[in-house]
Parts: sequence; C-alpha cells; structure tokens
Amino acid sequence: MQTDIFTAHEQENEAPTLVQVLVPVAVERPYTYKVPAGMAVRPGSIVKVPLGPQLVIGAVWDGVADTKLDPKKIRGIVHVYDCAPLGDDLRKFVDWVANWTLSAPGMVLRMVLRSEEALQPEPPQVCLQFNAAAPLPRLTQARQRVLDVVGEGALLGKADLASAAGVSTSVVEGLKQAQVLQELLLPPPPVCKPPDPSLQGHPLTSLQQAAANQLIEAVGSNPQTFLLDGVTGSGKTEVYFEAIAAVLKQQKQALILLPEIALTNQFLERFEKRFAARPAEWHSKITPKTRERTWRAVASGEAKVVIGARSALFLPFKKLGLIVVDEEHDGAYKQGDRVVYNARDMAVLRGHLSKFPVVLASATPSVESRINAQEGRYQLLSLPERATGAAMPRIECIDMRQDGPERGKWLAPKLVKDIHATISQGKQALLFLNRRGYAPLTLCRTCGHRFHCDNCSAWLVEHRFKGKLVCHHCGYSQPIPEKCPECSKPDTLVACGPGVERIAEDISDLFPDARVLVLSSDMPGGAERFKEEMKLVEEGRVDIIIGTQLVAKGHNFPNLTLVGVVDADLGLANGDPRAAEKTYQLMAQVTGRAGRICGQGKGILQTYNPEQPIMNALLKGDAEGFYETESQARKNAGLPPFGRMAALVISAANRAEAEAYSRVLVSHSPPNDQVSILGPAEAALALVRGKYRFRLLVITRRSFNLQGFLRQWLANAPQPRGGVRVQIDVDPQSFL
Repeated sequence: MQTDIFTAHEQENEAPTLVQVLVPVAVERPYTYKVPAGMAVRPGSIVKVPLGPQLVIGAVWDGVADTKLDPKKIRGIVHVYDCAPLGDDLRKFVDWVANWTLSAPGMVLRMVLRSEEALQPEPPQVCLQFNAAAPLPRLTQARQRVLDVVGEGALLGKADLASAAGVSTSVVEGLKQAQVLQELLLPPPPVCKPPDPSLQGHPLTSLQQAAANQLIEAVGSNPQTFLLDGVTGSGKTEVYFEAIAAVLKQQKQALILLPEIALTNQFLERFEKRFAARPAEWHSKITPKTRERTWRAVASGEAKVVIGARSALFLPFKKLGLIVVDEEHDGAYKQGDRVVYNARDMAVLRGHLSKFPVVLASATPSVESRINAQEGRYQLLSLPERATGAAMPRIECIDMRQDGPERGKWLAPKLVKDIHATISQGKQALLFLNRRGYAPLTLCRTCGHRFHCDNCSAWLVEHRFKGKLVCHHCGYSQPIPEKCPECSKPDTLVACGPGVERIAEDISDLFPDARVLVLSSDMPGGAERFKEEMKLVEEGRVDIIIGTQLVAKGHNFPNLTLVGVVDADLGLANGDPRAAEKTYQLMAQVTGRAGRICGQGKGILQTYNPEQPIMNALLKGDAEGFYETESQARKNAGLPPFGRMAALVISAANRAEAEAYSRVLVSHSPPNDQVSILGPAEAALALVRGKYRFRLLVITRRSFNLQGFLRQWLANAPQPRGGVRVQIDVDPQSFL
C-alpha cells in the first residue's frame, strides 16, 4: 500500500498532482481528481469532491491516477476533513470485500463513511454556571430552584438544568439574560468510560482457563482464527473476556459482534460487571448523534471496546487487536441487500489482513467452521461441560401422530402435564415456536378465500394482539376485516395453524393462574420493553415464557428447567440445503436454556417425524454424530465447505421480463465442465415487494475461481434493462 503524502505544486506551469478518490456510491473504481495548490492528502485521506452536480465525501485511494485524461476535464478536491485517514488495512479490507462479494467498492466504502457529521470535530458542551459577580434579580421560587441546582455543583445545559430544577427553560433563560448564569464551554463527554482490564474476572474452571490461556497467548502475537465450541452454559463469554482484557492491556481495541440487538442488554451488564464500564454500542437502535460520536471515538481510539451488529465490522478502528463473533453460526450475520456479505467470514478476513486473532464462539458451530477447525484452518477450543457443573438437559420426543393433542389444540397432553409439574415446583417453563403472530394463514371457511400479500407471494399473518393481518416480508398490513372480502359473509374467517400468540391463548385457558409472557420481535415497545421483560424472567416473576427464536440464544434464565418445542419439524419443510443444520442448531440452542444453573433441565420436542436423524442426535446428545452425518452429506453433494456456491437472483416488476433475462443469462454462461448451473427457477418467494424473482444456482469445487467465472459471465451477457436487476450472493445462506 502507498503511504505517500501528495502535495500540489504551487507553480502554475507544472502538471497538477492527480490522485484516485473512491466515492461511496455504486461505482466500480476510483475516479481521478486534482489536488488543489497548497492542499496535502495521502491514501486514506477523507475528502469532499464534486460528483456530477453534487458534492460527496470520499477517500483518497491507492493506485496510479489516469494521466491520459484531458486535464481540463479533471475536477479538483474541494475539502480535506481534519480527521485520521483510513488505514492501509481498512482500505485493503474494503477492496477484498468488494472483490469477494462482486460488489462495487464504492458501496463497501459507504459502510465505512456513514455520515459527514461524524467527520467533523464534536462541538464543546455548553453548560451554565453561577456568576457570583452579577447582581441577583428578584428571586421567585422557580429561580431559586435553578440556583439551588447550580449551587450543588451541577454543570448542565439549559434544557437539562430546567428539567433538574423542575422549571421551564424560560426561567433559566431569564437568569442567563440577567447574567446570573453564564456559559461555560466544556469538552464533550466521552462516549463510554474506559474499561478496566486489571479487575478480576469470574473464577474459571480448568477447561475455561486452558482455553483462555491460548487466546491470551495469541493476542498480539498469533493472527489465528479460533473456534470456541462450548455447550450452552459452558462460559464461553467469560473465556473471551480474558482475551479482551489482554488486548486492553496492550492498548488495543476489541470488537464483539452479536447477531441480535435483543442480546445486547444482558451482555452489557455482564461486560460492565467484568470491566467496570460499558462498551460503546453500534447497531440500528442507537440515535444518529450517538452513531456520529461512536464513529469518532472508534477512529480516535477513545472507544476501546465496541459491541455491535454486523455493520460494526466496517468501523475505522485506530488499533484493532481482536474480533469476537458470538453465536457465529447465526444467519443474522448475512446481509441480504446492497453489499451481500457474511460478517462472520469477513471478520476472519479482517483479522487475517490486519494480523490479529479472531474468535468464533458458538454452542452449535456452523458445519463450515467445524470443518475448518478439523482441517487446521482454525484452532479448536472445546468446552464440553457447563461451567456450573450442571448436567445438560434431558431431551424427549413426543410423536404427534400417536400422542398429539385433540383437534384444534397445539400442546400434547404430556407436555401440558410437564408444564404443570414444573410451575408447581416454582420453576419456569419455556414454550418455543419460531412463528410470530397468532396464525400463519387466515381463510374463509365458506368460500375458501385466503388472505395473501399483494406485494409478495406470501400469506398474511394474523396478529390478533394488534388486530392486523401482516406480511412478514414487506411489512404490508391491513386491519382484520369483519367479513370475507370475497363472499362478503360475516363471521366466516378462521385462523389456520398456530403462532406464539395462539399458543399464549391456549396456555391462558390451561393455566389461568399462571404468569405468562410472550417474547417476540414484533411486540410493541422495542428494546426497552424487551429489557424489562427479561428482568421479569430473571427475577422469577414469570411462570411460562412463550417465544420465537429471540429467546433461543444468548440468554440466561436462572429458574428455567423445562423447554417445550411446539413444532420441531418447522424448519425442515423447505428446500434449503442447510435446513438440517439450522434446525439442529435451533433445537439444541433453545433446549439448552433449560437447567443452566440448577440442573435437572428437560427439553421436549413435539414432532411428526421422531425417526428423523436430527431428532435422534438431539435425543442422544450426539452432536458429533450429527456433524459427521451432515458433513458427509455435504461432501457427497459437493456443497460448502467442500464446494462453493453462488446464487444469482434476477428480479423485475414484470414476471415475463425477469424470466426472459434469466434465460438470456444462462445462454451466455461461459462453458466450463467444472461448473454446474441450476435454473432458472422461480424463487421460493417468487414475489417480494412487488418484484418477481427467478434464481440461478452455481455450484463448483472449493478451489475453483468462482468470482472470476462470475465476472466473465456477467461481462459476456447483455446488460439488464427496463428495471431488471441481478443480485449476486456468493456463499448463500438463504434459498428463498
């Protein structure tokens, strides 16, 4: 990478200094710009440049500028921001991500340069203090309350001071006009307190300590990827906390990726208990102002530890020394629009480029990560026992064909009996169903009309708590009608199948005195409500929890001893090549919530296919057997990680246009006997947000240059027109 500083010449008769600038829009390469006289830039400098009729932010990029361009047509850099340049490693990372995902580098850079405001120095904090030299005006009760607050040493802005004193801002403004209060400019407060790595962590078991020692040894010296494979409750978090402490002692930064915002609050409390401070947060729920401040704090090195969603991977860390990807198997790490990338894999890439260790942690690792560990690409750290010494839960199956519930009910008698026994002992039960709302389908029992989304090929899901029918793909909703829109007959609409709301209804009938809580991502109140509800669970003020996959991972329910899975077969009813793996992971994770602290946990799986290999593996606690069987099936089929895949999704507002271009695309594929192309086929979700979708699937061996093949293919094919769009998904996780 170049590290030169480019300074423009002052003499008019000399050729201007030219540099490459990458702008955060959908462009395939940097553009050439002039460096104005007196301006100094270097690779990574963040600048403002003209692009068409607008001014946009960009970054001076590596590479040689195009000197063959007409100098009169080359535009100049307008402004250089007074902030640290993007480092060599980060620029290389942007190029690698773009190359791997076949995305425009400018769109990858867009994930780094989020807002112009973050590039500006933060203004000082304006506070008010008492001015003893000013004569006091007539003091009303309201004014006296303000002065009492100020007299206690509080340094607050106008609005905060008024709130603390319980007065209107006009009272504060009056004292300011009378010069009794005067402004004081203070440095902005830190985004977060620095964590203390010297504090003693939770006592570790011998297995935990051995794993922690290997991570500590790797910090600063061994740029390796570790797979921390530990059963639920084995204390994986405490292990990688020790690695974070080692990173902090070396004055470096750490990034912890979590797949769900819902996991954040409990994690923050654990982190604060260990390091006496909370980390900086980076996810969609933080305010724009906090986002700007966090970006600056990361770039300056002030924020030592960041906990965030997948996009945190593109923050401009000053000195990053460790990435932890918790729940590494989770599908939420895959971004499905714009730049289509897997944050887990890109975290490994960033660690490799910047030469620091990466920790992938999970109780149910992905097949890819397990095989990477077996073949020596990752180092395996195993925690096969719970840190508390509690036994893993006993798993049982209920064959719904023989021992299922009566018609119109959803819980088998045996499960109901076990729930009763559990809550009678003062313990908690969790019912898991990965289906939001009340029912997945509503139809008219007179004419058969089914409510579907006009924008997507999906049924509208009834949400009885909200009184709406909702599409879970595009967000369209409508009130639940009083009569059928097709035959106009009233009281003929019937809900088909259960969602968590319907299970809650059944539970309320069966256990009218029980304290029941529904946990689902679409419940109103957002993160704050979820935090309060989790507190109720932890304090034992809930008897029966009913939840979606929101509750399947990362949470610690101390009093929970029974987990019932309402429909263990749900994830298997599609053509996803990873369906078996995802179902096993979900079942193992959710049943693993039982008995984490006190032991004596039990998991009950309601299934119509108890002979399924996944059910057998869960019943026997045979994780190794499941992974061996699944790995062999993948190997026989040439699927990842033994082969490579890419999906091409062709979409258009007109179905015929989408299908026609799909066929044109196939006809222009380069001949290669090492590549299999399946399709075009209508996508499982053929219509999403008003766009008709067709899919192509490319399968090849592991060592094949898949990206090179795709580039050649797209270069040979006619460019799509008329609103037809082609999206490339390298290493697809979803097959909808």
